[in-house]
Amino acid sequence: MIATISGTLQLRTADRVIVETAGLGYELLIPLSTYHRLPSVGSPVMLEVRQVIREDSWQLYGFISGGEKRAFDLLMGVQHVGPKLALAVLSNLAPDELVAAIGREDAARLEAVKGVGAKVAERIVRELRDKAAELRLIAPLPSAAADGGGLLEDALSALINLGYRPAQAKAALESVAPANPGEELEPLLRKALAALAGER
Repeated sequence: MIATISGTLQLRTADRVIVETAGLGYELLIPLSTYHRLPSVGSPVMLEVRQVIREDSWQLYGFISGGEKRAFDLLMGVQHVGPKLALAVLSNLAPDELVAAIGREDAARLEAVKGVGAKVAERIVRELRDKAAELRLIAPLPSAAADGGGLLEDALSALINLGYRPAQAKAALESVAPANPGEELEPLLRKALAALAGER
C-alpha cells in the first residue's frame, strides 16, 4: 500500500497532480485544500497518499497533510460516500471546519457541498460524531500556514512518538508556536518540551 510520495511536481491543476519520482509520473486526485498549498510546478513535493482499489479502477488520492488524509478516510467510511464525494467535502471544508460542522450537527453546512444531499449530510454527522475528536487532534495547527503547513505537523508527530498524548502535545506547540515564526524544528521541539515539563 502506498502511504506517501515524494518527487518533482510536474502538473498542478485544481483536481489532480502528477508527481515524478524515479522516472515515473504518478497521477493523484486532490481536494482544493491541497491544491492551494502546493508549490509551483518543477518544485519538490511530498504528499500523503491513499490508494483506492476497485474492481474497475486503481486510483491514488493525494493530500498535503495527515489531517486531510484522515478526514478522507473517515468520510469514506460513511455509507454512500465514495472518494469523489469525500474529495468534494474536503474541497469545501478543511478538517477543522468539518469537525466544527459535525460538532454543531450542522448538516446544512455539509448539504451545501455539491453532490451531498440531505440524507447523506445527516449520515455524515451521525456516523462521524464520535470520531470527530480524532480529526481535532490531527487537523492542522492554527499557525501552520506560517511555515507552509509542515513544521508544526512534524513537531506534533515527533512529540507523539516521544510518548506524549496528541492533545497534550498540540497544546504545548500552540503555546510556543505563535512567538516563533520561521522556527526550525529542533528549537521548536525544545521549547515545546520545556512547556510540557512545566506541566509536571
